[in-house]
Amino acid sequence: MANGLYRLDEFRDNCGFGLIAHTKGESSHRLLQTAIEALTCMTHRGGIAADGKTGDGCGLLIQKPDAFLRSVASEVCATSLPALYAVGVMMLSQDTNCRAQSKRVVAEELDRQGLGLSGWREVPTDPECLGPIALETLPVIEHLFIAAPEGMEDKQFDARLFIARRHIENRLVEDKAFYIASFSAAVVCYKGLMMPVDLPHFYKDLSDPRLETAICVFHQRFSTNTLPKWPLAQPFRMLAHNGEINTILGNRNWSVARTPKFKSPLLPDLNDVVPLVNRTGSDSSSLDNMLELLAIGGMPLHCAVRMLIPPAWNNVEDIDPAESAFFEYQSMHMEPWDGPAGLVMTDGRYAICALDRNGLRPSRWVLTDDDIITVASEVGVYDYEPENVVAKGRLGPGDMLSIDVVEGLVETRAEIDHRLSRELPYKKWLKAGVRAIESTMDEDGIELEGSLTSEQINTYMKLYGVSFEDRRQVMSPLAESGQEATASMGDDAPLAVLSQQNRSLYDYFRQQFAQVTNPPIDPLREAIAMSLSTQLGKELNIFEQDADHAIRINLNSPVLSPRKYYALKYNDHEAFPVQKFDLNYDPEKKDLREAITDLCKEVEQAVRSGKVICILSDHDIVENRLPIHMLFAVGAVHNHLIKVELRCDANIIASTGSARDSHQIAALIGCGASAVYPYLSFHVLCDMIESGELSCSVDAAFKNYRRGINKGLMKILSKMGISTITSYRGAVLFEALGLCDDIVDLCFSGIVSRIQGATFGDFEE
Repeated sequence: MANGLYRLDEFRDNCGFGLIAHTKGESSHRLLQTAIEALTCMTHRGGIAADGKTGDGCGLLIQKPDAFLRSVASEVCATSLPALYAVGVMMLSQDTNCRAQSKRVVAEELDRQGLGLSGWREVPTDPECLGPIALETLPVIEHLFIAAPEGMEDKQFDARLFIARRHIENRLVEDKAFYIASFSAAVVCYKGLMMPVDLPHFYKDLSDPRLETAICVFHQRFSTNTLPKWPLAQPFRMLAHNGEINTILGNRNWSVARTPKFKSPLLPDLNDVVPLVNRTGSDSSSLDNMLELLAIGGMPLHCAVRMLIPPAWNNVEDIDPAESAFFEYQSMHMEPWDGPAGLVMTDGRYAICALDRNGLRPSRWVLTDDDIITVASEVGVYDYEPENVVAKGRLGPGDMLSIDVVEGLVETRAEIDHRLSRELPYKKWLKAGVRAIESTMDEDGIELEGSLTSEQINTYMKLYGVSFEDRRQVMSPLAESGQEATASMGDDAPLAVLSQQNRSLYDYFRQQFAQVTNPPIDPLREAIAMSLSTQLGKELNIFEQDADHAIRINLNSPVLSPRKYYALKYNDHEAFPVQKFDLNYDPEKKDLREAITDLCKEVEQAVRSGKVICILSDHDIVENRLPIHMLFAVGAVHNHLIKVELRCDANIIASTGSARDSHQIAALIGCGASAVYPYLSFHVLCDMIESGELSCSVDAAFKNYRRGINKGLMKILSKMGISTITSYRGAVLFEALGLCDDIVDLCFSGIVSRIQGATFGDFEE
């Protein structure tokens, strides 16, 4: 509790962004000056401190100015740079001893990677333009020149630089002043906590006419509910981002889970530099980490962007089948980093702008007759004559614009997607590998797991807390109309932890909602951008693209019907072996915590033996035994498999009697369940039909119930500003009210939990 109720992983920002590039690749100082002018015109999009001079952060990411750097290296370092070299922009401590130690670590790690240290150059700065708040944390900023060994190829050099930088960052993690703004053979970053107009005054390099570039990415930050810091100013090492990554906790968790799946010959030592994605920086910096990893590992930049921030494709009727196959195939590698997002980025060759699937951030572009293209949050960011405009437009939802300054090529979304979708036979692979579970269903009847009498159903209802009020007010409307019941707003019941009644574990969780700078989504009017599509199967190496990746089971919803559950449970495909795990335990022999730990070990052993579909079931009630609550089981197994690097080798199916409404099912999915089979709900619906409480058929009741739950899930996703269930899975977008740290650490790692409370012992009673 050293930080009180504050969480280090809750950095958010909303900003102005843009890029300027010469489409023919001609470098000039004028282009840089134009970018600074454009950045200054977006001052109103950034934050400013009370001192009137400290900004929330602004900066530029430009091509490596080769002639300029060779000149200053010769002047300052008395060294001649080799043909292939890199420059690191280093932010160091003001303390002399600490700075010397940092430089020793840098030298050691470069030497370990076989890279040469050609020299250090203190970047000329003028702190007079900074405000007092920025001055308090002002680092020493230096350029580090790094020489590649003779004969080393560009891609190998980039990979060595990446590994060296990650080792340096891990060794100096305790030095809060240390930060590497860029560490590249292609780009250089200039940024800080100044106002945009003062950027060229602080960095004297930017006023030097010898500094030329053909690409400039720029960004003005508005820090949302968080204090500005020098490292959080943008652009980062590849991109600048305007928006919110609403699924950031899940994305970070899945990046840990997928660490064993990142295998590239360019990066053989990745396990030595974990975490691959930071967990305490801003959401934008984590996205930059992942994009950088994919690009340096060998994935084409456009493909990486389309994987991380895909357009809406699931429900688009007129989409090109080849493009649909491409996006479906890429979705098997990684969930979308979802939320409103406007991105501009460069790797030194390509300048790219991309928008999220809902187009919730503005982006306008203008191409003038001098071959300069400008993309920014708004039009008019610099003075150009209207008669000089060749073309102009805006980026819409899911759009992408790319400028290749080497080939002199400008590509639109249609051209990029057409090219990417035809590089490999994605459609053929999907046709051969994807199993639609509906094709294996028995359409002759509906069978439920175990035959329960009305008396037994009442026993299950009592055990799992299904009240007669739930039957009438929750399940009946779902079964009759396919809609959740309309009710008055507000909840005047005591918090579960304070209640004198026995409350479900689900009641300890409150859904988070969009409350920073991102809007919620309308699940009715924007349904085309939303998807509950779920894929089951084993994930493979993310850097390999072949037919084996397409061997998956496709579900149109994570909520399983009895038919789909049985088709999945009894499937005989060699790629999807199944094992069922009974959640009952003997309280005389072990307590609840021990039972959960044993379950995790049992699932781990099964996954190591090759099981892919792991069904956690609380169906079989046994006298004198207690079931582990499904939410405990799902959360603990999910977290444990991540820790032992097996989560991406298995799928967690929750066959439970405890979940019956959309909140409870969303909690299971949010804590890691791949799919949920609410078997007791189907038994209760059958009982209600037999008793006359429902007048519809069994088939209609089941279909309506699932339809209503699906609508409820869409509503839960939408109010958090999330479009896909895959991004919601494992993101634990809840706040736990009244659970002790032991429960949170074991079962719900990463969830917001500010109030202590119930223990495992309390739930066991």
